[in-house]
Amino acid sequence: MSVASNIRQLKAALPAGVTLVAVSKFHPVEMIREAYEAGQRVFGESKAQELTAKQPRLPDDIEWHFIGHLQTNKVKYIAPFIHTIHSIDSLNLLQEVDKQAARSGRNIRVLLQVHVAAEDTKFGLTPGACEELVRSEAFAACRHVTVCGLMGMATNTDDTGQVRKEFRTLHSLFAMLKERYFRDNPAFTELSMGMSHDYRLAIEEGSTLVRVGSLIFGDRTY
Repeated sequence: MSVASNIRQLKAALPAGVTLVAVSKFHPVEMIREAYEAGQRVFGESKAQELTAKQPRLPDDIEWHFIGHLQTNKVKYIAPFIHTIHSIDSLNLLQEVDKQAARSGRNIRVLLQVHVAAEDTKFGLTPGACEELVRSEAFAACRHVTVCGLMGMATNTDDTGQVRKEFRTLHSLFAMLKERYFRDNPAFTELSMGMSHDYRLAIEEGSTLVRVGSLIFGDRTY
């Protein structure tokens, strides 16, 4: 099937309130344009250098989401146009995004990345560190970011019970933070979890943003 057909089929199957983030990392501009022409507007990239090369070559109404590990020294390159950063995994990174957003005269939407998988290779705050961060004075001092929710990745395993448990852990943390710290923040609504192999489970456990790449674009060319 074509990229356009894959996009239409995926979007038709998503329930109301769930947004498809088409993960376009390592795929060429031409394939992104094909998805765009099929109606897709939200795209996810994970390398600042690749994203800044693609962004000027594509339509201005694309909503770019940064979904990979982000180094603080790369924030300045994407701050002028990035819509949402899913991968805030430290106070230091949050403060840098806040600083660069201010320099660009913008407010940037961010998600706090939480480590819930049984894999050391994945990034993210522990649930305890995440709560500690949102309670801090340094967090409250960040005026040019809007914290819109959480992001997490489940373990890459065929054990659907474990995957479901990890998604449920993230959803429980989201609900607790919403109740205790973000009750008066109408923007705190997003839970980014689920990829090509597990997005259906993620939706069942409350995901509002699913990050799907290979089901749309096929295998990546590295």
